[in-house]
Amino acid sequence: MHSYMSHQHGKSGEPSAKPTKGLILNDGWRYDLGGWLMDTFLFGGKLRELRERTASLARIQPGEAVLDVGCGTGTLAIEVQQRVGATGRVVGVDPGTQQIARARYKTARRNLPIEFQVGVIEHLPYPDQTFDVVLSTIMMHHLGDGLKRQGLAEISRVLKQGGRLVIADFKRPEERQPGPARFGSVRDLPGFVKDAGFSEIETEEMTFPKFHSGVGFVMAQKN
Repeated sequence: MHSYMSHQHGKSGEPSAKPTKGLILNDGWRYDLGGWLMDTFLFGGKLRELRERTASLARIQPGEAVLDVGCGTGTLAIEVQQRVGATGRVVGVDPGTQQIARARYKTARRNLPIEFQVGVIEHLPYPDQTFDVVLSTIMMHHLGDGLKRQGLAEISRVLKQGGRLVIADFKRPEERQPGPARFGSVRDLPGFVKDAGFSEIETEEMTFPKFHSGVGFVMAQKN
């Protein structure tokens, strides 16, 4: 999950991802520390609730294969691993080398079989129809419209027929007002998701305190 604006480049020795026009966040353990501080003192535990709600909306079952796109330091992937169990597979992809290094450290410490890989949403490094579920939380607002379309096409490619997609992203305060949306608006996502070949599209909102008007969820199924 992405929540900080940073262009740092990692020095972990991990091969760099393909070039991307999206934002790369690369703070490693500082990302986790900042997230904990924000969730504890500003958001009242809503970030944890968001992760749990994302996994619940995806209706994840034991034995399924799940991909977290923009996985950050792997916190959501760890939540998902508990749901797929020993027979399932959880994979996380993120362009930040320090994010991936931190995610691997956290899962190794817990002895969890989660796979993390450096990669970008517009070139997902997985074969066609690999996953039952794809998740993406708090990262789509970092992408321009063209990159969103590319990324959603890639997500559709790696999802199995009938596979499920859940996206969560911050809503902007101005989305409560009429008129054109700003760059990064979550209210444009259902249209992009439909254009990428998804159906049964549903939306949901979560109230978020302080700096954001809330979080929007988009759920869909691959045709």
